[in-house]
Amino acid sequence: MIAWLLPENVEDVLPPRAWRMEDMRRALLDLFRGHGYQLVIPPLMEYVDSLLTGVGADLDLKTFKLVDQLSGRLMGVRADITPQVARIDAHLLATNAVNRLCYAGSVLHTQSAGFHRSREPIQIGAELYGEAGTEADLEILTLMLQGLAVCGVKTPQLDIGHVGVYRALAQEAGFSSEIEHQLFGALQAKDSSAVSVLTAGMQASLRDAFAALPQLYGDRSMLAEARMRLPQLASVQTALDTLETIDRSLRDVEVAYDLTELRGYGYHSGVVFAAYTGGRSHAIAQGGRYDEVGRVFGRARPATGFSMDLRELTIASSDTQ
Repeated sequence: MIAWLLPENVEDVLPPRAWRMEDMRRALLDLFRGHGYQLVIPPLMEYVDSLLTGVGADLDLKTFKLVDQLSGRLMGVRADITPQVARIDAHLLATNAVNRLCYAGSVLHTQSAGFHRSREPIQIGAELYGEAGTEADLEILTLMLQGLAVCGVKTPQLDIGHVGVYRALAQEAGFSSEIEHQLFGALQAKDSSAVSVLTAGMQASLRDAFAALPQLYGDRSMLAEARMRLPQLASVQTALDTLETIDRSLRDVEVAYDLTELRGYGYHSGVVFAAYTGGRSHAIAQGGRYDEVGRVFGRARPATGFSMDLRELTIASSDTQ
């Protein structure tokens, strides 16, 4: 008897889990539709020019590539649906001042994002284009929490950051791209000694600010501490204003704030967030603001959104029951 093996980190989904996953997909899309989000279904593959442009630039190593036999051009199998939705907003729905869009579909990764995690996530999410205010960030955050609730995740823990703080400090310091990259890595790892070495030649106020960032993690009291320890740069204060506004609307949610949460720094421009549950080490939902994502498609404007993996959600919801 032949043992039909699937590639590593690729699996079939069998009943009853397959039905639970489908029930979640339907419940989430119904939720999105009830909040005015319109469904789009992008193609599974397209030319890499658009898949790896703008927000997709960080996805190059994750993307399977192949040559189109009809055109001879290089194509990619999508590793993330967000770049495709940005293209749709910029070109196919360009007459709308505001677009609320949602989607659900498989994506494919060349490598797994973690131990025992699938290379074929089933991605579902919602994105809001054309709204720049904190109200839009709150709308997306609230919709994500409601989505987790309908999937059975009632008490998620939120990690929230704002890439504008680090970006403002780095701009004020006038870093070379190499130093900025090294410092970015040190902050992500919360490596205070490496941060000290990399900022040794700076003026005292900036050196102290970068040294403070790895320590600015915790509950809402951290936001007041950040006001005291960070420079009075307009962009830094605006970022903290945004986080405080969000905090006032999330009093019933367990939230940790982290100013070294720089996930997606290459394309995120503001608030970033991730949801966790059941002591799991990786996020079950994540998102943030990525203004100007449509610039490369000819329509630069504000954007924010989130995504989830239905495979992970079925496991997480089972753990919480």
